[in-house]
Amino acid sequence: MERKLAAILYADVAGYSRLTGADEEGTHRALGTALDRLSEWVEQHGGRVCHTAGDAILAEFTTVSAAVTCAVAAQGEFSAWNADVPEDRQLRFRMGINLGEVIADRGEIYGDGVNVAARLETLAEPGGVCVSGAVFDAVDGKLDLSFRDLGPQQVKNIAKPVRAYGVVTDGSVPTGIAPAPAGLPLPEKPSVAVMPFKNISGDAEQEYFVDGVTEDIIMALSRVRWFFVIARNSTFVYKDKAVDVKQVAADLGVRYVVEGSVRRGGDRVRVAAQLVDGVSGGTVWAERYDRALADIFELQDDITETIVGAVLPELGRAERERSRSKKPENVDAWDIYQRGMSHLYHYTKDDLAEARALFAEAMAIDAGLGLAYSGLAEAYYYEVVYGFADNADDNRAKAIKVAQRAVALDAEDAGARCTLGRIHYLRREYPPAIRELETALQLNPSLALAHYGLGAALVFSGRPADAFPHLERAIRLSPHDPNMGSFLVRIADASYFTERYEEAAEWAIKALGQPNFQWSRYAVLIAALGQMGRTQKAAHYIDEVTSKRPDFSVAFVRTSHLFGNPQKMDHFLEGLTKGGLKA
Repeated sequence: MERKLAAILYADVAGYSRLTGADEEGTHRALGTALDRLSEWVEQHGGRVCHTAGDAILAEFTTVSAAVTCAVAAQGEFSAWNADVPEDRQLRFRMGINLGEVIADRGEIYGDGVNVAARLETLAEPGGVCVSGAVFDAVDGKLDLSFRDLGPQQVKNIAKPVRAYGVVTDGSVPTGIAPAPAGLPLPEKPSVAVMPFKNISGDAEQEYFVDGVTEDIIMALSRVRWFFVIARNSTFVYKDKAVDVKQVAADLGVRYVVEGSVRRGGDRVRVAAQLVDGVSGGTVWAERYDRALADIFELQDDITETIVGAVLPELGRAERERSRSKKPENVDAWDIYQRGMSHLYHYTKDDLAEARALFAEAMAIDAGLGLAYSGLAEAYYYEVVYGFADNADDNRAKAIKVAQRAVALDAEDAGARCTLGRIHYLRREYPPAIRELETALQLNPSLALAHYGLGAALVFSGRPADAFPHLERAIRLSPHDPNMGSFLVRIADASYFTERYEEAAEWAIKALGQPNFQWSRYAVLIAALGQMGRTQKAAHYIDEVTSKRPDFSVAFVRTSHLFGNPQKMDHFLEGLTKGGLKA
């Protein structure tokens, strides 16, 4: 056996079991083509494929630069392949790269160097590349790539934490999961994270239903005012990933983790759930429920009450009545609503249009289903935010009507209040926005989106100093939120308006490292750089944003941004002008 130093690439397909369950033959054919192409990329970059198993491939390279360049190039090609493929059928690889000593034996490689590469792969987002600290040190400044520090990661079967970095492939999309800030202290309240429940129905089409059950349990727990509950958007980044409960608890800064599974068959549903102590790893409580589908809402209440009772028995009794919140009258309407939510969370133009259609269908079946009205308002909201709306003013008018209807149907629904508040500030109606968002937080102090919404409303209305605690709370409650770019850019805005320009630029750059393009991230960065006299750097970001949004200008920002305080707006535009943005 030979020992040697090698750059190791490990890749596998995200959600392969789900893809196979949906289309076994088609997925197998696509995988064969993809693995052949990836092998060609490896050979073209001077590497060697050492092993393939199922949907995974292991390769070694003589140089670290070749391994990273190969991975990024391959991911770019696979992204192009997927452009015309429905999202739920896309074959997307996660890739991990490590530099370490390996054992070479009979054409294959073994050892901790390989194991670390495999563990780094699990930290990557689908379509992404995650590298070790050793790889980063070897290529930093040598390749035309940016990296995001993900911090030390405690990974399975590796004794010491592994320093991880996500490759930023195009200047805006990070390709690794950003962990919660290191060393998060446990909140004073009982704290819990609900992992995405597993679909064991044998039917990939039931994913939306299982996700809906998980979300409802999160919502029910969030209504317990004595609990600190991690937001849905942050726990769902772990979906389809092998996770260590103790590591998840440490990453999210919680004491307890809920995990489970759902099997739906005909008009029956079986839910298995357990509550795990994230510090010790021990099981606090576990139960299995078999119910008629018509009793799904009662089942969710039972799980919530039992979790509360297991953590704090005296609170379980106090919360028994409160947890029986208003439920839909029609299970079919709830089912269609959950389908709509599964599309809403993708935030694409087609998905938002499909979500609107499904919410309208649910409302037609059950006119009292407030959740569907809130969902429809959210779809209108995101179409405006991401620039998909044919007529933004028309979307705003429609959104306010359905959001008000949702609140009228259930005034105690924190989510409905949060949606209405965000629609108000989308319409530049700041006092009612603040009132609704404050009410939402009174009803549910763990609602991350309401904390963000209130922080945003305070920034937009001219009270930036008051916004920081809420924006920081949103990040703490949802450290992996897909809307993190918005969370960060609002902190950047608040920093700018309190004349902390250096901090504003730092927050804006962090925002640029998050998925999805938002011109507002560039706007505050250019304004901050302008105020600091860094015009050459500002010019670089002006070129970047105008390549994606050619109409970006001082006049565009004046009419498009949601800042309602005239003095604040003038201050912002002054920075843009100093930064060199055209009028």
